Amino acid sequence: MPDLAPHELRILVAVERERGFSAAAAALGMTQSAVSHSVRASERKIGAVLFDRGRRGATPTAAGTRAVGHARRILRLLDAMGAEARGAAGDTVAGPLRIAAFRSAALHLLPPALERLTARHPGIEPQVRVVRELGRGAAGEVADGHADLGIATIGTTSPEPSELVGGVLVEEGYALVHPAGHPAPRSLPLVDWAENCTSYTRAWWAEQEWLPKATVEAEDDGAVLSMVGSGFGMAVMPELSLNGAPATIEITDLGPDRPTRSVGYVTTPELARTVAVRSLIRELRALAVSDSRKSE
Repeated sequence: MPDLAPHELRILVAVERERGFSAAAAALGMTQSAVSHSVRASERKIGAVLFDRGRRGATPTAAGTRAVGHARRILRLLDAMGAEARGAAGDTVAGPLRIAAFRSAALHLLPPALERLTARHPGIEPQVRVVRELGRGAAGEVADGHADLGIATIGTTSPEPSELVGGVLVEEGYALVHPAGHPAPRSLPLVDWAENCTSYTRAWWAEQEWLPKATVEAEDDGAVLSMVGSGFGMAVMPELSLNGAPATIEITDLGPDRPTRSVGYVTTPELARTVAVRSLIRELRALAVSDSRKSE
């Protein structure tokens, strides 16, 4: 198969992002005919139709979605190649570092790691996107080329794509959360949110006769804490979500059989070798080890 040139990859990414040839042409400063010609040439080289054309624009086919994901990752590697080469003499790097993380990880796990990272490498510019840990989640953002590294729940409802590499950073336990001073917290309605539990935790829940079906659904863990603190109910929540819990909330240990979930990082094998990603992983691991020693 003939190679696609970087400019052809950028056009594919633009068409997918803009959902149309005209919009992609405007974004790239090209004519629509030039964009259409480039896409047709790329489709011939690849041997697959990448976009369904219609009155409402261009929608990527299954082949197109996969091809554009690879295109983003290749373009990111080209950027990384230049940054790595320029900083090779001092083993440093400058430029953006794109990170995807679910809410509680972005709030409580990433900030100290990024503080240490940028102290060592002032030229790195972290760009953090908070994503819902549902479906493809943070790992999907990395696989699709939208992020260099993702903080994700590992091996659960958001399984790690086979083309990525990663590791566990934190094994966090769940606890019962309820209004402070309530005489019978287990009698309260259950408050929950969609991202809360892994399949393993759901199995644990099914075995707990005292846990009712959730009657209150919140948008995220912050909303759950607010509702519990206001006396609307109880919740079963992971440790990361409980950082900075208000005084109106009481946290009760669920004992040695409590459920847990694994939180870790994912990246591509190629980006794992870059200075920026490698350095962030090092800081995340160091903080995870430090926190585990404090809890012992």
